[in-house]
Amino acid sequence: MEIHLIRHTAVENPENLCYGFAEIPLRKDYSEDFKALEIDDDYDIVVSSSSQRCHILADFFKFDYQTDERLREMNFGNWEMKKWTDIPEEEINPWYKDFINVKAAGGENLFEMQTRVLSFWNELVQKNDANKVLIITHAGVIRLILQTVLQFPLENMFNIQIDYGKKVIINVNEGIFSVKKMNV
Repeated sequence: MEIHLIRHTAVENPENLCYGFAEIPLRKDYSEDFKALEIDDDYDIVVSSSSQRCHILADFFKFDYQTDERLREMNFGNWEMKKWTDIPEEEINPWYKDFINVKAAGGENLFEMQTRVLSFWNELVQKNDANKVLIITHAGVIRLILQTVLQFPLENMFNIQIDYGKKVIINVNEGIFSVKKMNV
C-alpha cells in the first residue's frame, strides 16, 4: 500500500494565533495554492481531517472522501485562537518545557493526540483492499505518523519540517514501512 499524507495549504494567520482544533481560514488565494499541488487522481481511499482547512482541498479535487475526527490537529483548548504572545507565561512555559505531557486547560497533550492518531493509522494499515491512499491532514498528525514509522523519540518530532500543501509518501509492504518521499 502506498499512503500519501498531505498537509493542508497555508492559512490566513497574520496575528500568529495558536490554532489546532479551531477553524482558521486558508489564505485568500487558496485556489491558486491548490492548483500548484501534486495530487494524483487514482486513490482507492481518500480520508480528510474534519477541519475545514483540509476538506476544502478534498472538495476542490472532487474526491469521494470521508472525514475522520482522529486526523485533526492538536487541541490547544483555552489557547485556541489566542496570540501565542498573549498566552500567560505560567501556562505556556511548562508546555514549552514538556509539550509531550503538559496541555492547555481544555486541550490535549501530545500523548493523547498520539493515541487518537495511531488509532486511525493502525486501522488504515490493516486494510487489504487499498493500493493507494490519500490522507489530507495537519503537520502534527503527519509528524506523529512519521515518528511511529521511523521510531524516533517523540520529543524530536518538531525536528521534521512538514510544509504546507506538500506530501509525505509512505510505503507499507507486509508490515514493513518505508518513507518514500518527503515534502513533495
